[in-house]
Amino acid sequence: MKIEITTVNGKVISEIISDHVVVQNTQDALNIMADSGYQGASRIIMHEKNINPDFFDLKTRLAGDILQKFSNYRARLAIVGDFSKYSSKSLKDFIFESNKQGQINFVSTVEEAKERLSK
Repeated sequence: MKIEITTVNGKVISEIISDHVVVQNTQDALNIMADSGYQGASRIIMHEKNINPDFFDLKTRLAGDILQKFSNYRARLAIVGDFSKYSSKSLKDFIFESNKQGQINFVSTVEEAKERLSK
């Protein structure tokens, strides 16, 4: 796993780069928050492919547990991916509501992630 740091509009953003799943559980997400925070970033970009697929099945509660940690620590998150492949209405509603609030964002490109996190 590699963490790339960029600054957009004065906001320090970390992007998690990996070819593997790096977030299997809540502790992995906390470690990424800590590693990013150590480098001055409280705004984090993760890619869908790097997150345990159970995250996108809301019944597992993994998404809720992880996103609660981001909320508790006031870290902002953008998850980049193609979410149209998920058929769950509850997940689509969850994504819609998350994007409205802005702390957690589900976006299709890294550029869109940086734009949202830099506000």
